[in-house]
Amino acid sequence: MPQGKPLTVPDDGLTTRQRRNRPLLMVHTGDGKGKSTAAFGLAMRGWNQGWDIGVFQFVKSAKWRIGEQTVLERLARLHDETGEGGPIEWHKMGSGWSWSRKGGTEDDHAADAAEGWAEVKRRIRAERHRLYVLDEFTYPMQWGWVDVDDVVDTLANRPGTQHVVVTGRRADPRLLDVADLVTEMTHVKHPMDVGQKGQRGIEW
Repeated sequence: MPQGKPLTVPDDGLTTRQRRNRPLLMVHTGDGKGKSTAAFGLAMRGWNQGWDIGVFQFVKSAKWRIGEQTVLERLARLHDETGEGGPIEWHKMGSGWSWSRKGGTEDDHAADAAEGWAEVKRRIRAERHRLYVLDEFTYPMQWGWVDVDDVVDTLANRPGTQHVVVTGRRADPRLLDVADLVTEMTHVKHPMDVGQKGQRGIEW
């Protein structure tokens, strides 16, 4: 795509503007570092456009607060105070989900993941957000906590102009088939390969 121009123009009856503004289903997968980081960067871009952003972390512990969460929550407060950017919600499975009154437990991850997916489905039907970040969502699909065919059908047939980005390793081929954009992060070299642990500002 030299200079951002597509290599082909499909005969789909759409105008250039209509085609350009189609809602996208994006997948960041692969064994390399950067899948979630890229998705959160996309959320920051969306905030700058005034989009309503919903972040759903399906695996991260409630006790582990990554830097992007702090930044996006501050941007959410800035929007509330000044109207700049767009609203942002951040939900973690490990905290029992923000909309749930029950406290987070480690007893039944599968039930928590299913609850989170059910809420995402409700929001998609209601066209609640402009961009959904489903972080580490490939793992509940791998582990059988959510039904892959249900996920694929819901995301492929979502109404309106809702963008979705899914992150995580080993994305199911059925999800890749319906995605509009797939990026595979390839592991070439990582400090952990030689025994170096994660560090502030790089991993969180």
